Amino acid sequence: MHKLLLSLCLIFLSITVNAEVIGKEGISPAIIDQIYKKHGNALDFTVEKKIHFSQDLLKISYKEGEERFVDYFRPDGHFFVSGLLIAADDMMFSDSKDKLKAAFNDYKIKQAVLIVNPNGAGEEYDVALETAGKGWNVLIDKKGNVEKTELD
Repeated sequence: MHKLLLSLCLIFLSITVNAEVIGKEGISPAIIDQIYKKHGNALDFTVEKKIHFSQDLLKISYKEGEERFVDYFRPDGHFFVSGLLIAADDMMFSDSKDKLKAAFNDYKIKQAVLIVNPNGAGEEYDVALETAGKGWNVLIDKKGNVEKTELD
């Protein structure tokens, strides 16, 4: 019984951590320094824990002036890759839109980020969408498969 409760708690924590949004104070000083070297006037930081290319990453969004930027870092502070904010119409693999339609009958894409693996092992998409009043964080892998995690 104790093992079952422990397992359920761990599952709940892993789901919660996957959707966790962290404030600027949760970003390590080493990461902040790296961002400020490229974007000295960066503001409005948000951080989410993500998994891309089977790696734990931190997705850090911020803006400088009117432009929005997204960078991915490893939890130890090492830079992974800059994400490319893209228009929903330009995004995804050939059958991804059909797969999104199958997974989410009616949806609106709020943000789409193209992530290119710096090791040359393909691309993935990090998509925030809304459907039926709920926010979803969706990973579209290099095969075009849709994996979803509820945000709200």
